[in-house]
Formats: sequence, structure tokens, C-alpha cells
Amino acid sequence: MSEVNTCNAFAGTKRLASGALVDVAAAASAELKRNPAASILIFDDATARPIDVDLRGSAKDVARRLAAISPENVIATGVELGPRGPGRPKLGVVAREVTLLPRHWEWLAEQPGGASVALRKLVEAARKTSPGSDRRRLAQEAANRFMTAMAGNEPGFEEATRALFAGDAEKFAAEMKAWPDDIRSYAMQLAEPAFAVKAA
Repeated sequence: MSEVNTCNAFAGTKRLASGALVDVAAAASAELKRNPAASILIFDDATARPIDVDLRGSAKDVARRLAAISPENVIATGVELGPRGPGRPKLGVVAREVTLLPRHWEWLAEQPGGASVALRKLVEAARKTSPGSDRRRLAQEAANRFMTAMAGNEPGFEEATRALFAGDAEKFAAEMKAWPDDIRSYAMQLAEPAFAVKAA
């Protein structure tokens, strides 16, 4: 699990909690204790990807499990997590696998600072060349991902999706009027950067 800055939990069509993952997971865990039949989904606010969290036990149990997967997700919780392993989580450095051809590895090895520094520079340069279009595309994808998961059977779903990708904020809002309030509100929150970029 990668770092999640903020997220939202839904119990059915109702927004249950929003904020830091550890807090949202604690609220979701408490809701499951009150209503074991509740259908709870947690969405990452940046991508609207569902976050799979083991919600069994107390809030501290949930926080400890989250910390074991990714310590960056559990900050200032007051939960004693024990010693951290090697790495530089405070700097946000994350080790992952990259697959390249031999000639790519050779080029990277010749760069000042080595492969990691060169890759970071390439990524930052690419991010600077198209920040608006990237932000718009990511917002559209996030909103569409959430809408598909939570509103696929709602009236106007297909029209709202078309309006989202066409950049038509008014039609997007109009097609969702009959949707449950919390679903509509979060979909609009996710989509707002896409419409803001187009307006700019």
C-alpha cells in the first residue's frame, strides 16, 4: 500500500468519514461494530481507488496493521508502533521495481548521481511540461472510477460520464441531481480539478 494522504469512507451511499486514512479506518471499524452488515468502501482522495483495510479489532489494532503495511499512513496517531525498519520514509523515498532494457540501464548508470537520481529528474521534468493536462486527466479518471463503483446504476450515469470527459461542468452537475447527496458531492469534489483546469 502506498502512502494515502486523505480518503473518504462510504457506508452504502452515505459518507461515513473523511480525512487521514487511520482516522477514516477507525470510523469505518466502529461502524462495522454497530452494524456488521454494513457495506463499507474507502476511497483514496487522489485517485478514487478503493483502499483495502482490515477493519477488525480496535482503532489501535487497525492503526497497527496500517503502520505495518505503510508507516507513512499512520502519522500522529498516538499509537506506539515500535521501531521502524530501514529506509527513509520521512523523505517519501519508496523502493519499487522498474523494468528497462539493458541500454536504458547503461544510460542511467552513466548519469550523475546514478539511476535513482536520473529517474527522479526525468519524472520531475515530465511533470513540469504538462501539469494542467495531467491534472485534468487524473481528476477525470478519479471521478470516473468512483462513479463507476458507486453510481453505475444511478439515472444519468452515462450522460454524466460523457459530460465529465467533455469538460461540461453544468451538464455533469445536472445529470447527477437525482443521485444520493453524498455520492453526488464526492463525485463533484473529485471532478472539480478537471473543470477548473479547463476554465483556466
